[in-house]
Amino acid sequence: MNGNGTSSGEEPEDDVLAARDTVEQESGEDEIVQYEDGFTAKTLIGAFFVGLIMAPGAIYLGLVAGTGLGPAAQWVTIVLFAEVCRRSFLPLKRQEIYMLYYVAGGLAVAALGDRGIFGGPFGALIWNQYFIQSTAATEIARDIPSWATPQPGSPAIVGRNFFHPDWYPAMGVLFVTQILERLSWLPAGYILFRATSDVERLPFPLAPVAASGATALAEASTKEESWRWQIFSTGTTIGLIFGAFYIAIPVLTGTLFGKALQLIPIPFLDLMGSTETLLPAAPIGFSADLGKVLTGFVLPFPIVAGSFFSSLICQAGLNPIFYNMGLLPRWKPSMDSILTRVNNNFDLWLSIGIGIQLAIAVIGLWIVIKSSIEAARGLRNRQRGSWGEVPKGRGDTPVTVKIALGIWLMATLAYMGLTHYLLPGFPILLLVFYGLVWTPLNSFVAARMFGLTSQGVTFPFLSQITIVKSGYQNIDVWYAPMPLHDYGHFAQSFREVELTGTKFTSILKAEVVMLPILLVSGLLYWQFIWNTSPIPSSQYPYALKLWPAAAVQQAIWNQINRPGGASFILDAIKPNVIAAGGATTLVIYGVMMVFKMPLLAFYGAANGANAFPADTIPTFIGACLGRYYFSKRLGPQKWTMYTPVLLAGFACGTGLVSMAAIALALISKAVQPLPF
Repeated sequence: MNGNGTSSGEEPEDDVLAARDTVEQESGEDEIVQYEDGFTAKTLIGAFFVGLIMAPGAIYLGLVAGTGLGPAAQWVTIVLFAEVCRRSFLPLKRQEIYMLYYVAGGLAVAALGDRGIFGGPFGALIWNQYFIQSTAATEIARDIPSWATPQPGSPAIVGRNFFHPDWYPAMGVLFVTQILERLSWLPAGYILFRATSDVERLPFPLAPVAASGATALAEASTKEESWRWQIFSTGTTIGLIFGAFYIAIPVLTGTLFGKALQLIPIPFLDLMGSTETLLPAAPIGFSADLGKVLTGFVLPFPIVAGSFFSSLICQAGLNPIFYNMGLLPRWKPSMDSILTRVNNNFDLWLSIGIGIQLAIAVIGLWIVIKSSIEAARGLRNRQRGSWGEVPKGRGDTPVTVKIALGIWLMATLAYMGLTHYLLPGFPILLLVFYGLVWTPLNSFVAARMFGLTSQGVTFPFLSQITIVKSGYQNIDVWYAPMPLHDYGHFAQSFREVELTGTKFTSILKAEVVMLPILLVSGLLYWQFIWNTSPIPSSQYPYALKLWPAAAVQQAIWNQINRPGGASFILDAIKPNVIAAGGATTLVIYGVMMVFKMPLLAFYGAANGANAFPADTIPTFIGACLGRYYFSKRLGPQKWTMYTPVLLAGFACGTGLVSMAAIALALISKAVQPLPF
């Protein structure tokens, strides 16, 4: 295999299959002797620990920095439990460590991650109450249904009280949808994993991060410490130092002085004020998030390079040209990067993005069909898996796929029934299309993208466009749980479970325990944080900066199905631009096939076309440092083994210092209302 990720003489799609072998050989995670149950009494205690301790940290950090705890919550939980168990002479198994990782991630999930709302599904209700009171929603507030949020004058909102009866309808819908979604994504994720990992043998390049970190900590809890623990400790130290500046200082200053001091700009340093004259309509900035640099260490270089050059060419190179051609009329001087991105999307990039994603879907389906036909004819040497082959002791059998398919179908039908109950006038055929046609198709394409690049794929504004075309004119449709999902990323979750030697049945046990903890802890902590101060406020810089703009966008989208309300989206959806974007994508793919260029670079370029250069620049810097310095200094194989563990340690260190700062902030908030 050459430095670009493909061997000379291979078909372009073969490089992703060869990458699977490379990931396994270099990470050392393919030597699974025996699968074991990871959900034990220790994991159960860990679930309660996360629900009580980590959930408020995820909520608070999301509002302050917009990132949530993410992997930090997972590694902090693991480190604390590993240390307690080591001192109790009850070392954690690798499987138990991974299940702690899984549980911690599940209990710190995002409700609306793009708005910095983490800590479970109750965050969506917090957003709804903010939106219905915002000036952007003045004209439509009375039409927002009671099963989404109470009205602005309700005591439930005025008193910031989740325990008021006016919240009960919204909570009821939330509880039912949470149950049905788990009954849907668990079997769907398993089926997608079997298709992409067992059968297609795709590499899932970021899956070894969790597996390597779990192995390192398992070794550290015994006397069998190896290089993994040393690398993990190094990453933790780096994370502690960086987290002190990036997270701790804004959190503590926001608590003490009412306004957060940002030594490192959150979410990025906006440079448009200096570049807009030379590069009009180009969202130029730079993110100083060190985690993005370390992510560049882990991702395959062709993906990172493709994304970097694509974002620079499209956002910094083409946008000024499009503006001078009059194709970006909404952009005006003095706009910041976020507002520039919003206006550019409506003017042009929304349609280009739709074209790109449609082309990727066509390519993905073509490769899958082609590979399946060749595998059936015995023409592909690398196609080593089949639906009838299941590793011994993994916790599943060849029949499990059929059982999973049946459970998914019943849950999807129930989900459709709930939506029909809430929206009796909404076309039932469109619900059938969402749940039984589009969700499986979109999830399959996304799962393949995760298998290839560890990044998903989206089809923007599908629901909005179909709802407008349906003729349904009530606003309640935008708040109803639609059976329109993307389960693609769950395929990677099952791959992580497999790499750690954990039985799949452990996931079922964990989900049964996690759901009530997630709902109860989310309710209690959101109530506490919301009651102590309004959300957003000056103490939450990320929410204060982004929520007003997000409310304006939502108010516009909530009215597009009303008479005359769709004019702006019809202007934004340009069929000729969609066709041009799709055709250009297919041409680029064809050229790369002819010249046998790495297919991973193509997928990176597709994902980077509408990405912020502020995000792709640090990732590319990390990829270059890894490829041209560390890899040569340490050796390619050793460096590839080190990077997932280093990234896991960095997340742990960042999480430790973040949780310490957030704990102090929450304690301060708890004592402030007291009269003594």
